Amino acid sequence: MTDAERAAFWRGKRVLVTGGAGFLGSALCHRLAGLGARVTALDAMHDDGGANIANLEGASVLLVRGDIRDVELHTLCQDADVLFNMAAQTSHMGGQKDPVADIAINAVAQVRLIQVMREAAPKAVVVHASTRQFYGRPISLPVDEVHPVNPPDANGVSKWAGEQYWLLEQRVLHRPVVSLRLTNCYGPRLRIRDARQTFLGIWIRQVLRGEPFEVWGGEQLRDLTYVDDVVRAFLLSAEAAPRPDVAGRVFNLGGSPPASLKELADRLIAANDGRGHYTVKSFPADRAPIDIGSYHADDRAFREATGWVPEIGLDEGLRRSLDWYRSRLADYT
Repeated sequence: MTDAERAAFWRGKRVLVTGGAGFLGSALCHRLAGLGARVTALDAMHDDGGANIANLEGASVLLVRGDIRDVELHTLCQDADVLFNMAAQTSHMGGQKDPVADIAINAVAQVRLIQVMREAAPKAVVVHASTRQFYGRPISLPVDEVHPVNPPDANGVSKWAGEQYWLLEQRVLHRPVVSLRLTNCYGPRLRIRDARQTFLGIWIRQVLRGEPFEVWGGEQLRDLTYVDDVVRAFLLSAEAAPRPDVAGRVFNLGGSPPASLKELADRLIAANDGRGHYTVKSFPADRAPIDIGSYHADDRAFREATGWVPEIGLDEGLRRSLDWYRSRLADYT
């Protein structure tokens, strides 16, 4: 699809983005608004989540503050053409500490949203933001979509349930649904005040402050996806969702070739013109049981179905991320 064709496809479409003030949701909102879509962003704006009012600055988007557990959804969903479902509780330790709240957001509220969508937008395309977390500690690498599911923590269980409810919508009611199981995503608008979204956030903050950061373990492999590539993957998923070879499918989304955490730390410092330092430590006692070891995705199925390939390499993505935050630290720390 050319840029002109993509703009024609999205122009005037009614799009709801849950979690729309968060890291990935806001990036998607900016892109959709730029393509001429009529975008509503729904977000609970919880302090312990990824939402930040600064994330939507400059975007022609309607922001509705509300929690999918109890907000009035019917009006928001009415006649939507596309739902990008990004709302979730993503903290691993948060899920361990309060699994009831975790499953209320990631599973029960998903069923509530599904029921409203049946009434208000029965033909809408749905792209669900999922996670590689379900696979747990990989049996072999790279991990493809038929790898056994073995969630390592409560958050993985709740998000697995939420994803499965959405996939039922396609199998039972033939709604075009696609679920993208994401690896570690990074880039502008990521939460960097702490490590609740990803370890890389706190690393970025510390490097920009000239303070040391910790690398736990260090030999584990990770593949990272830059936010612009993630956004393009979501658009491609929505555009292709009605196709019989795409509807109802789960796809892994990878990114740059895998790197160890120590290599990643070194490359982050290199992207900061060599400024920064870290120490390697063992995993904290509360984190070690839920560590999955090395992971990188086999995402050939998604590439073959949509033509997607990542365009931003790791070193370029790290440089762009650091450059973006330098003038915005006050809004994100």
